[in-house]
Amino acid sequence: MAEAPPVQQKEREKSRRIGALAELWPFIRPYRALLAAALVMLVATAVVSLVLPIAVRRVVDNFNVEDGAILDQYFAAALGIAGLFALGSALRYALVTRLGERVVADIRKAIFDRVIGMSPAFYEKVMTGEVLSRITTDTTLILSVIGSSVSIALRNLLIFFGGLALMLATSPKLTGLVLLIVPVVVVPILVLGRRLRKLSRQNQDWIAASSGNASEALTSVQTVQAFTHEVLSRAEFGRVTELSFDAARRRVTTRAVMTAIVIFLVFTGVVGVLWIGARDVRAGGMTAGMLVQFVIYSVMVAGSVGALSEIWGELQRAAGATERLVELLRATDEVRDPEVPQPLPDPVTGEIAFEDVHFAYPARPDVAALDGVSLTVSPGETIALVGPSGAGKTTIIQLLLRFYDPASGRILLDGVPLDAMRRDAFRRAIALVPQDPVIFAQSARENIRFGRPEATDAEVEAAARAAAAHDFISKLPEGYDSYVGERGVMLSGGQKQRIAIARAILRDAPVLLLDEATSALDAESERAVQHAVDRLRAGRTTIIVAHRLATVKKADRIVVMDQGRIVAEGPHDRLVAEDGLYARLARLQFTDGIAAE
Repeated sequence: MAEAPPVQQKEREKSRRIGALAELWPFIRPYRALLAAALVMLVATAVVSLVLPIAVRRVVDNFNVEDGAILDQYFAAALGIAGLFALGSALRYALVTRLGERVVADIRKAIFDRVIGMSPAFYEKVMTGEVLSRITTDTTLILSVIGSSVSIALRNLLIFFGGLALMLATSPKLTGLVLLIVPVVVVPILVLGRRLRKLSRQNQDWIAASSGNASEALTSVQTVQAFTHEVLSRAEFGRVTELSFDAARRRVTTRAVMTAIVIFLVFTGVVGVLWIGARDVRAGGMTAGMLVQFVIYSVMVAGSVGALSEIWGELQRAAGATERLVELLRATDEVRDPEVPQPLPDPVTGEIAFEDVHFAYPARPDVAALDGVSLTVSPGETIALVGPSGAGKTTIIQLLLRFYDPASGRILLDGVPLDAMRRDAFRRAIALVPQDPVIFAQSARENIRFGRPEATDAEVEAAARAAAAHDFISKLPEGYDSYVGERGVMLSGGQKQRIAIARAILRDAPVLLLDEATSALDAESERAVQHAVDRLRAGRTTIIVAHRLATVKKADRIVVMDQGRIVAEGPHDRLVAEDGLYARLARLQFTDGIAAE
């Protein structure tokens, strides 16, 4: 038995219906005029193609007439019909393809708009690689359906029913024999189609898993190489890719078998019917032209059935892709903005309050990251959070940015609960320098300007000077316009951190959050940045997570945390005199900082 794809099995076993494609209608609705024009061209080309066999019949039945002018007229009419069919087909293709591209572009934007605002809790459950797979692979399937498959399916449906009606008008006897074949053809479509739908879903799941695996390895390629994990990474990616291929192979095999059975049954029946028709012509029951007309219509109907059997598989794959995309669009976020948000006070003074806050990360619900934390930071005050790893220091910052909501308790900014305001409103009042600075694949200038997109070049350079980043940026090949590579691979750790600090300086927000902001700097750069931070935090509420004594001692208040609780707070000298956890950290963890002093 094939290995199950790495998804929630219960979810994946749900029935997948072609009706899921109806979820695309909200994206198609704005382009109803374009859709209507495409449908008109589709119907027109189908009608023209159904008229063509009638012209052929006239040519055949009048082939031996003495008046050649009549024959010429029929040939000219056939040629004109063919020209109309070509023009209509070209217009139909242009309209439908444009509609497909427009709709898929809107879907991609809608999904990105949705997932870019999801809280980190969402990404604890869904890999970013899978999200990217849905945005790319699944939307490509949707494009194929809207821009091609649906149009072809509708055209073949029209040809099927129109051709069947004209077959009946041409020869009811032969048409009745053809209809006896239909139930024989429908059975394999229904039986194998159900299996094909399931295999299509599995195939897409494995593609997403493969994409997620590759994304994780490539975004951490330096760590992979440093630990000589390339062989294992290749093996894992190869395993997932082979499982994806196996699922695709089973899908392709099932579809090929279904197509072969359907086409063989259809054409076998057609040949049998034509044998009877040929005998009727010899007996004088119908003309040769009528038989030729019936043959063409029967071939068109048979071809439409064969095409529909193939397109059915495409529609099933697209239905599965649509469901996956709709899952993202309808995904619920644990952190949501209120329906009627309260405004942020203007101006923002920066008063922060944690009131008996309890919190555990969704991935570790049984481990308390914060356990009854109450903390008030006055406007303009600087506090330093210290404590061993896992004490809850960074969690304070993440909750203050409302990446997560506490299980109980409240967090307030200027007296207003965070969950009562729009997230983008209060986050504009906060500048963050994370421990692991994020550098985008852009120029150094644009990375700093990320802090305030409307900033001028002069303001960007001033922020860089304040963060001790101007000198090294100026030495880059193109200065501030130098491309720094994906995730800043062309920069050192300290350079990336100084750019992140410059970004926060440029933001000029009333609340400043520094999470190990100087951890990757050498002594000289740290001193320069420390002076910049000292100037920056003047008049601002600042929360610093730090391990260096030089940084900690300059805080107005030191808050000592352990196992999610605040165990002590006060100035440096008093905390050292108490000879508790802080004194031990000062002796051990802050040794480097003392040496640097």
